[in-house]
Amino acid sequence: MAVVRREPGIDFQTAEEAGLRGLADDGVLGHASEEGRILISHDRRTMSRHFAEFIVSQRSPGVFIISQNVSVRAASEELLLVWVASEAEEWTNLIVELPL
Repeated sequence: MAVVRREPGIDFQTAEEAGLRGLADDGVLGHASEEGRILISHDRRTMSRHFAEFIVSQRSPGVFIISQNVSVRAASEELLLVWVASEAEEWTNLIVELPL
């Protein structure tokens, strides 16, 4: 993963590493919440709706939606900027499209 290569201190997991492949959006959101992890997704189509339903009754560390049209380099730079310039708590219950 490009982000971890640039900044090894970031605790980052792929969907495969986290065992999330094939889970529905609500399951992915629940897992991220239980782990206290901000979720990074390409799923613009359904994630926003499921996120809105999720935060009605549960807390989310946040979700970043990154278009599949964004280059790996641009996405990595944006994630690194967010990591350096903010605190994780600032993203609680927010869904944000990156790049900003």
